[in-house]
Amino acid sequence: MTVFAAASLTDALTELAADYERNEGPAVRLSFGASGAVARQVQAGAPADVVILADSEWMDRLGAAGRITRRVNLLRNDLVVIAQARAADQTDPFAPLAQGGRLAIGDPDSVPAGAYARTWLQTSGRWAAVKDRLVFGADVRAVRAFVARGEAALGVVYRSDVVRRTDIRIVMEPRAAEQPAIVYPAAEVTGGGRKAQAFLDYLATPAAASVFRRHGFMPAA
Repeated sequence: MTVFAAASLTDALTELAADYERNEGPAVRLSFGASGAVARQVQAGAPADVVILADSEWMDRLGAAGRITRRVNLLRNDLVVIAQARAADQTDPFAPLAQGGRLAIGDPDSVPAGAYARTWLQTSGRWAAVKDRLVFGADVRAVRAFVARGEAALGVVYRSDVVRRTDIRIVMEPRAAEQPAIVYPAAEVTGGGRKAQAFLDYLATPAAASVFRRHGFMPAA
């Protein structure tokens, strides 16, 4: 069985797929990428059985194209601003940008985390000050890597991307009123059949929910 999923789910789904294989039987092949890229691949006919994205609009497009059947809202997430773990504390977390640093976000045209970041920066009044300091990543994991390697002073990623990391740290959390509604829908790709349905059922179990929580995700409900 093949699962196409958002890059931010890499650690959690890798653990869950291994557990599923041990206890349920069928092997699970995982393919990760930016949600926009993943959705376009599925829409073009890529051989996926299940698709999990970090953005409802991309899943809506798959539904409109007739590429998915059963669909559920699986998880939620939040945005955070990160810096290298050894970066100096700043009264204003965005001060490094005024000193020549770059802000990394996902490409807003294909990476939901980037689109969420752009929306937050605009609605919070920060966009004008940062738009000329941006560097775009191919997915949210690339954004994290830019910051970890020191190629960007700051990055906007999901809270789940910081879990268990020692090379980066959170330096700012958008206020609750400014947080975008980040929902991860999961769906059976048309033709996925019983194996896809069974895997979606597994992802909704308390055991799977516990794994997702350990990796920084929250249940959609």
